[in-house]
Formats: sequence, structure tokens, C-alpha cells
Amino acid sequence: MIDTAEMLKIFNRHRGDAIVVPGRGGRHWVNISEQPDLDLPLADPAMGGHASFALGLAMALPQRRVVLFDSDGDIMMGMGVLATIAEQKPANFYHFMLDNECYATTGGQPVPNAQAVKYDALAKGAGYPDAYAFDNLETFETHVERILSQPGPVFVALKVTAEINNTPIGQRKKWQKRSALQSIEALRRAIGIAA
Repeated sequence: MIDTAEMLKIFNRHRGDAIVVPGRGGRHWVNISEQPDLDLPLADPAMGGHASFALGLAMALPQRRVVLFDSDGDIMMGMGVLATIAEQKPANFYHFMLDNECYATTGGQPVPNAQAVKYDALAKGAGYPDAYAFDNLETFETHVERILSQPGPVFVALKVTAEINNTPIGQRKKWQKRSALQSIEALRRAIGIAA
């Protein structure tokens, strides 16, 4: 199993100028990222919403790499997004998925058939040209630079340690350093499309 924060630190060394939608890794990413103006931490939108948002961003900004950190629960809630991404073929899209085998943000309920699902095979079957799966940090570290240098869409399943939060959503400590709107405005300024 991979520690999410440690994996994100490794990814950060290879990020370059990519726009990052940290998804379910957001609470760690906001303290790791060295380019917060290129980050869009959206907190917890409707489950399954990160991938569609990141795909739209990749299609709107084809000259910029877009990296998403999705989750197994999100994929299970909207598996059709894999086929949609594959059909659109965004060459600038890198879809990392944190597989903790549970719905950690809603109390740790198990994801159906969690230990048997091969998300990299699902992505390949949906039409992604390349898909990978890693269950240890060392192997991920060896491959991440090459993965980020190839054309997308690319899917990467990462078996991560579950970090279950049983605190009611309205009582959780806020990890966002700014609102979604503030993040969007910062990104627009950073890439030169501010109104």
C-alpha cells in the first residue's frame, strides 16, 4: 500500500507546469504543492465529479497538461466517464486514481468487490491507450516521470492506504486554503486568461 502524501511528494517533483485537480488527495496536496495557482482543489463535489471537471479543463486548455487525482469510489459512481475520456482522447490528460478500497469520506464503507477490481484493465477496456497499476511507492517513483512524458490520456491506479474520516461532513476541519472560486481565479491569472 502507498501513503498518499508520500506519493504526492514524489509526483510534485515531476509536475512541471501541469494544472492539478487534486481530488481526493486535496487535503494533502494543499500542503505539498509548490505552485498553488495551478491547482484546483474543489473539495468534495458530487462523487464522480472530479473526472468530468478535469476532462473539460483538459479539452479547454489543450496546450496545458492536466493531472487529476481521482478515487476508486468516484470511478465506481460514474464508470462511464472512462469511456468518455477515452473517446475524447485528450493528449494532455493524466488520470491518477487513489484506490483505498473504501468510501473513506463517508465513513469507510467498502467499495464493491474492492480487492478484485483491476481499474487499469477497466481503463484499457474503455479505450485508454495506456494504463498502469502500482501498489508500492518505489515502483511508482521509478515510472512516474516516464508516464508524465507520454501523451495522454493515461490512467494510473494507485493502491493507497485508507484514511477514513468518520466526523460528520459539516464538522470536519476545512483543509482548503481558498474557495473554489478563488482557486479558479488564481488559475486564470496564472495561465493568462483572467477577465
